[in-house]
Amino acid sequence: MKLPSRDIMARQADEKTAPRVKLPRREVERPLRQVGKRLLMAIGVLFVTILIVYVDRGGYHDNADETLDFLDAAYYATVTLSTTGYGDIVPYSDSARLANILLVTPLRVLFLIILVGTTLEVLTERTREEFRLHRWRATLRDHTVIVGFGTKGRSAIQTLCATGLRKDHIVIVDPSSKVIEAANADGFVGVIGDATRSDVLLRAEVQKARQIVIATQRDDTAVLVTLTARQLNKGAKIVAAVREEENAPLLRQSGADAVITSASAAGRLLGLSVLSPSAGTVMEDLIQQGSGLDLVERPVTKAEAGKSVRETKDLVVSVLRGHRLLGYDDPAASPLQLTDRVITIVRAAPVTPLTTPDQD
Repeated sequence: MKLPSRDIMARQADEKTAPRVKLPRREVERPLRQVGKRLLMAIGVLFVTILIVYVDRGGYHDNADETLDFLDAAYYATVTLSTTGYGDIVPYSDSARLANILLVTPLRVLFLIILVGTTLEVLTERTREEFRLHRWRATLRDHTVIVGFGTKGRSAIQTLCATGLRKDHIVIVDPSSKVIEAANADGFVGVIGDATRSDVLLRAEVQKARQIVIATQRDDTAVLVTLTARQLNKGAKIVAAVREEENAPLLRQSGADAVITSASAAGRLLGLSVLSPSAGTVMEDLIQQGSGLDLVERPVTKAEAGKSVRETKDLVVSVLRGHRLLGYDDPAASPLQLTDRVITIVRAAPVTPLTTPDQD
């Protein structure tokens, strides 16, 4: 096993933070622009109130000089909207009192709402976030859970998104709040917490997930996450990555359907590059998403059914027939059947890179 790395360090740094779900933030206006809008709205409400009072100025009584001019109307509107109400100017006619009931009072309420808009906005934003979170939980089905948003996790997400998987069908779990913020910036839902705990995986709705990708930095963490995820979801496809090949059987016994050994894969690529630099370049091209060549699994088309493997438009590497994986040179692979799936080498499409967190 490896020495403690980023998983443990991040978990210790955020151990006081309760596990929570963070949805991607929507764009919000700049604070100065928001303040400017509220100020203009308040001035507009004040102006409308002054206009209402001035038009019906004959229905008001001023204790000072018995009459109302524009300044008196502005004064009355100001003290009324601010709920100060000195009582030196009062409406006495029926029309003035009716205007105060039907017009000035609603404007006073609107003016107060604008004044306390910041507090109301916080409450509204919190309610909106709760509503979004509830709707997200209610509609999430057959999604993909990515445990770890490091180099391996981001590469896995790029590959999945290149195949057409939508961002709102991906949930990222990581113990670091900074990493989850980076995931949110890329448009992914994130869950902050230790994925070895069942309550954290339940927040990611892992029990309803179709596939789970475990890309932690430690092999023992990967084993514990796999055990927990398999206990919560018996039918999901679990793919895990380990550094040491000796730990791969532990992942399979824990419930992983596929285990990728990163250290041995990198070592084989190094050795292949020494023996044949060109072959190493081709392998690296196949591994890297969005450049040069790419491996793609797709169904057999009607035009390809009944033909030989070598007669397809793409370069077929293997044929998946039921639960059997047949090589391109296997006599049983040809002719192709309509129910088959083929793994082919195609020209890769460019992929938009994801945001890189401060720490990997």
